[in-house]
Order: sequence, then C-alpha cells, then structure tokens
Amino acid sequence: MVSRKNPYARPDRFTRAAKDAGFPARSVFKLEEIDRRVRLLRGGMRVLDLGASPGSWAMYAAQKVGPSGHVLAVDLEPIGTALPPHAVFVQGDALSLTNDDLARFAPYDVVLSDMAPRTSGNRVSDQARSFDLFMRALAVGAALGAPGSAFVGKIFMSGDLPTAREELRRHYEAERLIRPEGTRSVSTEIFAVGAKKRA
Repeated sequence: MVSRKNPYARPDRFTRAAKDAGFPARSVFKLEEIDRRVRLLRGGMRVLDLGASPGSWAMYAAQKVGPSGHVLAVDLEPIGTALPPHAVFVQGDALSLTNDDLARFAPYDVVLSDMAPRTSGNRVSDQARSFDLFMRALAVGAALGAPGSAFVGKIFMSGDLPTAREELRRHYEAERLIRPEGTRSVSTEIFAVGAKKRA
C-alpha cells in the first residue's frame, strides 16, 4: 500500500512517461528540459555523470552525444540499466578527486550532478548536506571540465544558495538557476547551471 504521506512514492505522469520511454527514473525529463533551455548536449561531447544511479541521465546523455561522444557514469550504487558502448559505468566514489577512474574521458565538455542526500526529515540538516554535495560536485567539474565546458548540479534551496552560486560564478562565466517542470511541487530542489568554464 502506498503511503499518502510520501508524495514521492506515488507514480505521476513523469514517472509513467519515463517508464514508457525505457528510462529507469522520471529525472530524465529534468535533464531534457535543462538541455533544451541551455543547449547543453551535442554530438561528440565528453560527459561526466556524477551520482548516476539509477541511470536515466547517463542514458539520455549517451543518446545526445552519440557514438562519437563518451559518457562516464559514476555512483557508489550500481545503475542496473544497460548503457551503449560509448557510455561506461564505474562503481565508486563520484566525489573523490583521487579516484583516477573519474578522469577516464577528461577533460569533459559537460559535468552533471543530480545527487541529493538521503533525506532525514530534518530540513536544515538535509539542506546542509545538499549544499556539501553540490560544492564537492562543483569541485570535480572545476578540476576535470575543459575550458568552455558546462556544469549542472542539483541543490536544495536554502540560505547557502548564494554561496553556491558565487562559487559557480568563480569557475564559470555564465550562471543561472533552473527549476524544471518535472520537479515535484513539494521539493525544494533547484539546478544551478554554469556555462563557459574559465580557463
């Protein structure tokens, strides 16, 4: 029985549409909208997907970059979905710059992070952990992204958001916030997008 108290447990139209399209999660439509709005992904690009499980973003990115591109998907958990030959999954720490696997296709044209903490119910704690995940993912993007590359990272809205945006602008010439239509109404998540990484 699905709990009425958990809005994330009940499938919505995005969940059903993702399943119909062969994607493991509804989050694919968030990336699709971001891609459409900022023209993020093109054929031949090298993409790093941090915290890739269950695999929807990696699948979408692989489709967009095509066989001439490369996607490296990294997560502590297995993704449980098949990727095409030009996309590789590595099980490991997506946020460790000492993890040599992260640099497999570096420098990257796009670094993606849809990571969120396992929510505890303590809003302040969850926001702080989301901020930490975002900042660590941004550090990976800054280290492994090519000059002119892009970064997309999820973060929970909080008083730390201005600090996150300031750090994003330190590394990227352009910065904007996007809250995709597919975001659930109860969610405080937003995506911070950096473009044109500084050399």
